[in-house]
Amino acid sequence: VQLQASGGGLVQAGDSLRLACLASGPNLRNYVMGWFRQTPGKEREFVAAIKGTGGATVYADSIKGRFTISRDNAKNMVSLQMNSLKTEDTAVYYCAAGTAILSSMSRQRSYNYWGQGTLVTVSS
Repeated sequence: VQLQASGGGLVQAGDSLRLACLASGPNLRNYVMGWFRQTPGKEREFVAAIKGTGGATVYADSIKGRFTISRDNAKNMVSLQMNSLKTEDTAVYYCAAGTAILSSMSRQRSYNYWGQGTLVTVSS
């Protein structure tokens, strides 16, 4: 499975941004897709994830109510709509694919494949 993330950029606090992750490979609908983010000097942290079918989602508390993850299995695409962005959302965002049950979708070790990351910078 190969993942290509895009959509990052420089925005102001309060703005919106939509990240996209294009996946390629077999049986992609069998994979959980997730977004993680990392800032310099910090560990990578979970943002959101969505099951391959059925649409069950999990969100980090820090972004709940502001970010929405979705996927289009026909297009092999997963998106992260980010609204009401804050300066603390500044990070490199990574998409990932893996197999996980609902309770483990926020864990990095549940993901086997990672994209290259896209930088999101939110200015005040």
